[in-house]
Amino acid sequence: MTAQNLFAAIDLGSNSFRLEIGNFSHHHFQRVEYLKETVRQGGGLDADRYLSEEAMQRGWDCLARFGERLAGFPATQVRAVATQTLREARNREAFVRRGAELLGYPIEIIGGEEEARLIYRGVSSLLPASDERRLVIDIGGRSTELVLGRQQETQQALSLRLGSVAWSQRYFPKGELSRAAFSLAAVAARAVLDEALDTLHAGDWDAVYASSGTAAAIGDILAANGRTSGVIDAEGLEWLHDCLVRAQTTDQIRLAGLKEERRAVIAGGVSIMQALFDLLQLRSLQVAEGALRQGVLYTLVEQAPPCTDLRSAAVQGLMQKFCVDTGQAQRVAGVARNLLEQLAPHTAPEHHEALRHAALLHEIGSHIAHSNYHRHGAYVLQNTSAAGFTQAERGLLAQLVCGQRGKLRKLEPEMLTEPQRVHSLLALRLAVLLCHARRPPELASLRIAAEGQRFRLSASSAWSQAYPQSAFLLQEEQQAWLRTSWQLDLDWQ
Repeated sequence: MTAQNLFAAIDLGSNSFRLEIGNFSHHHFQRVEYLKETVRQGGGLDADRYLSEEAMQRGWDCLARFGERLAGFPATQVRAVATQTLREARNREAFVRRGAELLGYPIEIIGGEEEARLIYRGVSSLLPASDERRLVIDIGGRSTELVLGRQQETQQALSLRLGSVAWSQRYFPKGELSRAAFSLAAVAARAVLDEALDTLHAGDWDAVYASSGTAAAIGDILAANGRTSGVIDAEGLEWLHDCLVRAQTTDQIRLAGLKEERRAVIAGGVSIMQALFDLLQLRSLQVAEGALRQGVLYTLVEQAPPCTDLRSAAVQGLMQKFCVDTGQAQRVAGVARNLLEQLAPHTAPEHHEALRHAALLHEIGSHIAHSNYHRHGAYVLQNTSAAGFTQAERGLLAQLVCGQRGKLRKLEPEMLTEPQRVHSLLALRLAVLLCHARRPPELASLRIAAEGQRFRLSASSAWSQAYPQSAFLLQEEQQAWLRTSWQLDLDWQ
């Protein structure tokens, strides 16, 4: 990591101020540091749209702390942007002038459409390359952005004046969570959002993503209460709405996954999200990992050539970062592909790709410790931010890497129930085993086939005699599968 590769984005939002520092390598940003402070500046706007002295001071104090961290960064590698609250504030110039002095860098108040474009860029930067038409939703503190695009390009962008802070102040002013208040908030949100229907229509998109604080908060609550991680659906929203109504007041909310900083504004965010689901006829959406600040970071390196294969770039970056033995990784990947083609000749390309990535990364945990390296590697993959991979895809890679050796019952149930995953898992385990000597194995006489839940691995008796350690390891592998509903048969002809 060198100073010339470090870039910083500061997002002055209505609810929180955020600082993201990233190292640009292999066509994407790896987070170096992330600071967030709940400033609630949007709550400091009075009826005449003036920021209170207290709200400005909270913001200045935060920017002074950010400024200390950024001291020494070249001006060309830092960008600070402010959004809806400062767009509205009549005394914004006073705040920005003092704030820029404390931060040490200019503060730019961006327009709503520019904010929407940056949000889309940030979200798409962490999604797999795809031709799908994407709708991105961002419910902020005082504005909501709706963006339609494909790949990295924005096609339609809207910024509407409603957000979790503003709606919570207006419709839940004393923290009272009555059904009538929710109904009024939803009606008002639909009235504002109705403008979006002039531009966006159901069927204009293939996938829907939601970014930033409100979506992340709702997603965290739903996941912590047993619903699918990374997904917000209509049923889950209705359940959350009912939980809030039963709580009656914000200080009585008892929900796993709800962060204290979100307690005061969660009702406004939920009412807006429900209105969006209603107007846009949504059944579910995915919580995105990218956000405005990632989009801002990419504006600082826009001269870099675009990357058409973010997944491969991310894998190469992880291999380099964790000092992976490239030769061994490629050997295992080649053997695993050979075995999977024999096991399931019609396997879809995406399963071959997942197996290849898992094989290339199977030893990343060795950089931490050789003992239990497969578990260390799985932890890294589950928790890293790898551009181009969804959370579910990272989860699959983590399971494959964790399952490359040892007992199989440590894996999640679907790894041993879905045939395509079982085939990939077996191919990786056998490839790691056969490459144990860290040189190309002799595969000419090895054959493997699948019939239902039985696998048959055959080789000549001469092979088993020539490679006694490999034959011994295969016998151990046979025993490991006996503890599952699958069976591996060995045939030394």
